[in-house]
Amino acid sequence: MRYAVPDLAEGTWRETELEIERSRFITWTAHTPDATAFEALLAEARRAHSGASHHCSAFIAGPPGEQNAIGFSDDGEPGGTAGRPMFQVLEGAGLGQVGCVVIRYFGGIKLGTGGLARAYAQAVSEALDSLPRREVVERMPLSLKVDFAGEAVARAWCGEHDIPIVHADYQADGVTLTLGWPSDVERDLEPLNARLKGRMTLIEPA
Repeated sequence: MRYAVPDLAEGTWRETELEIERSRFITWTAHTPDATAFEALLAEARRAHSGASHHCSAFIAGPPGEQNAIGFSDDGEPGGTAGRPMFQVLEGAGLGQVGCVVIRYFGGIKLGTGGLARAYAQAVSEALDSLPRREVVERMPLSLKVDFAGEAVARAWCGEHDIPIVHADYQADGVTLTLGWPSDVERDLEPLNARLKGRMTLIEPA
């Protein structure tokens, strides 16, 4: 599976701001590959903006369509007016591993439930418009054994096909290479085996 994630360094975020009826909505958006990364983002937003009225949030700590590592919070706003609209925007964007916190400074004018839902959704939508993105390829381990003379050939072939070698185990009679095979690409190592003149053994998982 291939999908887009925020192209931001770990521990950093992109900040955008929106003002509606004198209320400030400051959105922090970050790459959150897991729930721990999102909790760190939320904690930092609360620390940096401790005087804000609300710190509403939503995250997807996995691929688009993830059903388990997700979450959202209204943080004191009327139920369903903040976290869920924020999450729906994230979900609709087709992004994965993304989290956002919308920090609200109340401006004295009540927006009503419908107005709040629109404001929080708009804050996230505008944040995503300018968000840098990169592609993530989900991979599965695939191990093969070659002789010492074949290692350089195998590494070159993997480099040509953008397949990372995540581990190499050297034994007396050769090398076992563990590849990060793209999960959305059919497993076909015959071209490599042909280049190695049949001197390759695929190791099936136990």
